[in-house]
Amino acid sequence: MPARPTLEVDFAIVGSGIAGLRAAVELGASASVLVLAKSALTESATQYAQGGIAAALSDEDQISLHLDDTLKAGDGLCNPEAVHVMVEEGPDYIKQLIEWGTEFDRAGTKLAFTREGAHSRSRILHAHGDSTGHEIARALLAKAAAIGNIRFQPHAFTTELVVEKGRGAGLHYLDEKDQELHAVRASAVLLATGGLGQIYRDTTNPAVATGDGMAIAYQAGAVLSDLEFVQFHPTALAMKGAPCFLLSEALRGEGGVLRTVDLDRFMKRHHEAGELAPRDIVARAIVAEMQQTGADFVYLDMTALNPDHVRSRFPRIHSTCQQYGIDIATDLIPVRPAAHYSMGGVKTDLWGRTTLPGLYAAGETACLGVHGANRLASNSLLEGLVFGARSGKAMLKDGKPAKKSAAAGKHKNNPGHPGEEPPEPAPRNHSPAAASGPLDEIRALMWKDAGIIRSAASLNHALQKLEAMQLAPPASPSRAEHELHNLWLLAQLIARCATARLESRGAHYRSDHPFRDDDRFARHSLVSSSRSPWFE
Repeated sequence: MPARPTLEVDFAIVGSGIAGLRAAVELGASASVLVLAKSALTESATQYAQGGIAAALSDEDQISLHLDDTLKAGDGLCNPEAVHVMVEEGPDYIKQLIEWGTEFDRAGTKLAFTREGAHSRSRILHAHGDSTGHEIARALLAKAAAIGNIRFQPHAFTTELVVEKGRGAGLHYLDEKDQELHAVRASAVLLATGGLGQIYRDTTNPAVATGDGMAIAYQAGAVLSDLEFVQFHPTALAMKGAPCFLLSEALRGEGGVLRTVDLDRFMKRHHEAGELAPRDIVARAIVAEMQQTGADFVYLDMTALNPDHVRSRFPRIHSTCQQYGIDIATDLIPVRPAAHYSMGGVKTDLWGRTTLPGLYAAGETACLGVHGANRLASNSLLEGLVFGARSGKAMLKDGKPAKKSAAAGKHKNNPGHPGEEPPEPAPRNHSPAAASGPLDEIRALMWKDAGIIRSAASLNHALQKLEAMQLAPPASPSRAEHELHNLWLLAQLIARCATARLESRGAHYRSDHPFRDDDRFARHSLVSSSRSPWFE
């Protein structure tokens, strides 16, 4: 179906989470911006981020310590320069959020901090106990909505990118209100569509997390990186009839412990840090204990803590679990791992530029190496905040606006932004691409064969089954068909990249290659539509 007449804007942003909104604020003071959201504007992974946002802001903390903790969690695969940018600039951007009305929890007049797994200091800011992402998104959306140059388009599913003369020049989207395709022309497009958790049977991710930004970037010729590294959160609610609801790592940070169904506290057998070990280790430990006991869950035990404190510190988690007959302060909570976060994504530089000129990516959609092989808890919101802003700066510097915004320059009171000016972009090569998308089968297959524990045999089985599906590209404008196709495509890419990495590192664990191999694989995996996975 042909698209309707083209809408021209200076910049288009796909996604309304923390990265997309922060970029929109950066751009909106001097250019026209269109923000597209496939569902409601408030439906994003940011909204569901419970634990908090990490930053070295407390008196006992240092930026160098946050840097070291992030590098250690990344298991030898972080980009140190990217990590340095994030932890160095992050505090100023968080202070800016506070200036814009974000209400983080406080102890008296001072900001309150908590600790999570693999952090050496208490540096996690939280809001309303366990609704940090919701509060940040509220403040950012209010800030962006006050800027006249920014237009919001909810229920708009981006189906493909437009590439002209080797450069991203816009996009097509399906408006679910009229079920018609629309065209947008822009000098640059930012993909901030979040992750791909819906590719797995069990996931903490919202239903919108179908990897759309990664898939359309791949189809347009951009390079993707580190797709084999999918983080499985150790503790999701494991009750029949209940959603796969995330139980924040902050519960363990506050003193919660893990026990088998026989009530044996087991984590010290697996790692000296116990319940505060890196997430990949905790997730695999839980799997091992479930196999040993024959149960399909373990218990998260908060009963040694003050019940009133637990309920007030985690009001959202408490109320949700209470709906299913569990009081988190006095009952043992059945939990098991679930797919949570993609460390991989569209390859970018430190300013969000992808390998396709005119196309940018930020947040979970992007991969610049900041998380390495295993994301440190509560660094995801920080990454989206910092690199969303930096992407906006780079888009302004690089862009050749489609037309001069009539409202440009009206907002003179835009506050100063931390961070230096981006350098000029380096020339890049690209190659155009095409790719091709039944959902339960894909999700069950990926959970079993390309999940927490993998092997050559399981990955090859997954690939054979996926390839045999032969799902054709959607022939009609249907969001569900496009999402299915995107998940099918990305499932194959994850399996291929995981097959190529003959080692275990971070969230990628190969039972047939159980050790880390720095000689061959202390490098990032890359894949594009014109080339099989390679490392560099």
